[in-house]
Amino acid sequence: MSAPDGSPVGAERSIGQLFASATTELSALVHDEIALAKAQLKQDVKKGAVSGGAFSVAGAVLVFSLPMLNFALAYGIHAWTGGHNGRGGWNLGWCFLLSFAANVLIAGLLALLGVIFAKKAKKSKGPQKVAASMKETAGVLQKAKPHPRPVVPALEDRKPEAIEAVARSSS
Repeated sequence: MSAPDGSPVGAERSIGQLFASATTELSALVHDEIALAKAQLKQDVKKGAVSGGAFSVAGAVLVFSLPMLNFALAYGIHAWTGGHNGRGGWNLGWCFLLSFAANVLIAGLLALLGVIFAKKAKKSKGPQKVAASMKETAGVLQKAKPHPRPVVPALEDRKPEAIEAVARSSS
């Protein structure tokens, strides 16, 4: 296993290597957060499109179905109430009014479906969640403090015995 810069995990790394590794990881984190925001925004747009589509279908149903559907439904109600066999049945005016009410009910249900999807799209706060996560990450990074490193004396300050012991153990 190795670190992102290719050095072994347990090995001592220089400050430059550590900084490069941290910068790479932070860059990857920012790219991932942006990708998440795009995905959530895409999902919100899809919900909005479904809502707009439902409103459009409701309008199309109401406009295009009224003439033919009203005639068919009104004459069907008239026949169902006994008008087809000469007993009179309901008045055709009432039958047409009832068929119109049925069309309005269907359009109302489709509009309600559109409102439900519009509220879901409005409630969804995808990009706001990502922005809050990014702020939290930045806050954590701002509060991060470097760990104190033990002071290693320079080679000139070391005792010759310690240098000889190291030289002997490596040979």
